[in-house]
Amino acid sequence: MGRKIGSILMTLVLAVSVLAGCASKTDTSKQFRVGMEAGYAPFNWTQMDDKNGAVKIDGASEYAGGYDVEIAKKLAAGLGKELVIVKVEWDGLVQMLTSNKIDAIIAGMSPTEERKKTIDFSANYYKSDLIMVVKKGGAYENAKTLKDFTGAKVTAQLNTFHYSVIDQIPGVSKETAMSDFPAMRVALESGIIDGYVSERPEGVSASSANENFAFVDFTEGFVTSEDDTAIAVGVRKGYDLTSKINEILAKISEDERISIMDAAIKNQPSAK
Repeated sequence: MGRKIGSILMTLVLAVSVLAGCASKTDTSKQFRVGMEAGYAPFNWTQMDDKNGAVKIDGASEYAGGYDVEIAKKLAAGLGKELVIVKVEWDGLVQMLTSNKIDAIIAGMSPTEERKKTIDFSANYYKSDLIMVVKKGGAYENAKTLKDFTGAKVTAQLNTFHYSVIDQIPGVSKETAMSDFPAMRVALESGIIDGYVSERPEGVSASSANENFAFVDFTEGFVTSEDDTAIAVGVRKGYDLTSKINEILAKISEDERISIMDAAIKNQPSAK
């Protein structure tokens, strides 16, 4: 009898433990988990508080802010889900998406043909032009064409089309691709490179945050496709919420998108 009572008590304890464990788990079906590198201002960045609407990064004490975060907030609200920001290195974003660890990539990512082989994309939520970030007062500040960068040491972010277009510059010294934009800014500041290829919002961001930087708006610039300079939400192939994401994006007017970007540039953390 004592053994039976002990067995019953043990069963009850195990049952309570299982129920408690289930209760403590987060219901991810109610979340919209968005991956971004949080290091590509003004699209996305990392900060230490929730100022200007920044969202806490999952599993960290830091917060993410920027244009992408504001777009993600609108999408999460439209989907009726809780927004969760997951900070991921640029090279790991697609893998995180295809392995179901995040629901979407909102990270200033262009819907290139190469990426479309692996993942799908929403409608575009931003369109930009390629520029070159350079030292203010330096030899290349007044450049206007690609030919003006002949002999210059130029780089771009690893695994982006920004890096491939450097080949269009005649006689350029194409330097090793770098992992992220903060690294390129440091390299430019220290003279390791003469410039890096970026998109206009990042160029405005870099020159606003650091008085030693300027950017070149080309009169004769890089040849690109429309998808190369567009930015869209990356989603898994066959994702059932893609059409809903497109519906929400369609309701964000061009004026509102410009306003969000202007605010992101204004609110970005200052360079140290």
